[in-house]
Amino acid sequence: MLNSLSGRFLILTTVFVMLAEVLIFVPSVARFREDYLFDRLERAQIASLALLADDMIDPDLERELLANAEVYNVALQRNATRELMLSSPMPGAVSQSYDLRKAGPLILMRDAIARLVDPAPRLIRVIGYPSREAGQLIEVTMDSMPLRDAMLEYGLRILLLSAVISVITALLLFLAVRRLLVKPIKGVVAEMRRFSEAPEDARRIIRPSAGVLELREAEEALKSLETQLSASLRQKERLAQLGGAVARVSHDLRNILTSAQLFTDRIEMSEDPSVKRMAPKLVGSITRAVSLCENTLAFGKAEEPAPVLTQFNLAELVNEVLEAERLAIDDHDLSLSEDIPGSLQMRGDPEQIYRVISNLVRNARQAITGSGEPGEISVAARVEDDAWVIEVTDTGPGLPPKARDHLFQPFQGGVRKGGAGLGLAIVAELVRNHGGTLRLARSDDAGTCFEIRLPMGDVG
Repeated sequence: MLNSLSGRFLILTTVFVMLAEVLIFVPSVARFREDYLFDRLERAQIASLALLADDMIDPDLERELLANAEVYNVALQRNATRELMLSSPMPGAVSQSYDLRKAGPLILMRDAIARLVDPAPRLIRVIGYPSREAGQLIEVTMDSMPLRDAMLEYGLRILLLSAVISVITALLLFLAVRRLLVKPIKGVVAEMRRFSEAPEDARRIIRPSAGVLELREAEEALKSLETQLSASLRQKERLAQLGGAVARVSHDLRNILTSAQLFTDRIEMSEDPSVKRMAPKLVGSITRAVSLCENTLAFGKAEEPAPVLTQFNLAELVNEVLEAERLAIDDHDLSLSEDIPGSLQMRGDPEQIYRVISNLVRNARQAITGSGEPGEISVAARVEDDAWVIEVTDTGPGLPPKARDHLFQPFQGGVRKGGAGLGLAIVAELVRNHGGTLRLARSDDAGTCFEIRLPMGDVG
């Protein structure tokens, strides 16, 4: 219980209330001491009135008056004359004097604490003003022990009352905290546990109901988190199912394409010049399709295969990409160009680099043809000190804000209506496998530019 939130509130409240009472204790005891001394002065003044009424009083009466006032002697100053009104034998010399006429709060508290911590009996002199302006001053001599005993008794009552108040206050706060804070927090914890048992079930998402502003904000944040997590888990489940379906389709498609490869041998034997010119491209496309199916079947391992690094001519590879894309342009006013030195040799996996550039060029082509406006796509490359840099630039309409926010995330970065949003995610992974980086260099009304940077060092 003491380790709980409400238990700690109980302890802290008790401690703070006791601390507050201690701060009140010292002024209270000082005030009690001042009232006690004034009371003795008033009693002494009343006793001295008997002497003023009759100059000669019986010694027994005088002792009775002094005992009633709890003082040893009384001196009164009237009309600038100081006169010893009542007196009796004193047990010793006066050790301290207190002038109540000039005592401020700090002095009174200091003297009160000094009196409490000093257990020795002392004879003290107290000076003050007579009540009802019955003179200039009144002075008495008294024993300090009755004063100290009265102060201790009063202090104990104060401390006992403080303890009772602190316990009652702490208990009330304990109950309030349990009702207003602990119970709603336990409710949130219970909702979290309930959701963790079946996070895919949207019915288990918390429904904010707390009346406390901070708790309501926590519930709203938890609801948002659970909603996103539930959606992500459902999406991952669909992706897993989709992956299984794609793997099965790719398996059969690979067999079909393998059979198609056999027919290309006969096509290459044709005497038709157009067929001879197109046959190598057809063979290359079918070979890449078969390779892609095999890679898709390997996707069950949750990653693209490691790149097989070789030296290849980048200009020739880009030319193959652009030739394949020109076949899909039809009659749209779209030009494709490349600016790559013919002698540029780079090290990488040519099949994966082909897929990288092909995906970027295809995305640009689909964006421009979808806009209905003429355009241009350009692939340029350069060699820097430690990297090969490839830029794919188009004059299309640019990427919408939503696509920029989730650019390289599968199933979320799609731009084209009906697109799955996988192209850029695949491109980013292939570039990353080469130790390189893919970034959106620019995207606005004037077009889009992607920059691929591949390091010249070995790719592990």
